[in-house]
Amino acid sequence: MGTTKTEHFTENQNELATLAKAIGHPARIAILEYLIKVDSCICGDIVNELPLAQPTISQHLKELKNAGLIKGNFEGNAICYCLNEEGFNKIKHFFNHVNAYLDNKKNQCC
Repeated sequence: MGTTKTEHFTENQNELATLAKAIGHPARIAILEYLIKVDSCICGDIVNELPLAQPTISQHLKELKNAGLIKGNFEGNAICYCLNEEGFNKIKHFFNHVNAYLDNKKNQCC
């Protein structure tokens, strides 16, 4: 497999790419939407909500957690997940930057 050459990009660019990759799957979007809807939950609740097997959901949760979009705490023998505000602030900042550019662009087209 080829190298990604991530060392040629800034830390911020690499972080945003990781965040984008993490939300680049419909199951992960569904998990995030569910967490927003219930404000927090345990893994079993997500398994009951989505048409995926528990190991598959666990893998998606792991990807979201590794990217910094969710965080989880043990409650008994279950893990309670919620959104990680810090990860979403990075995405929000990027899109605010894009929106500011678009707002200042005066009908110029390439």
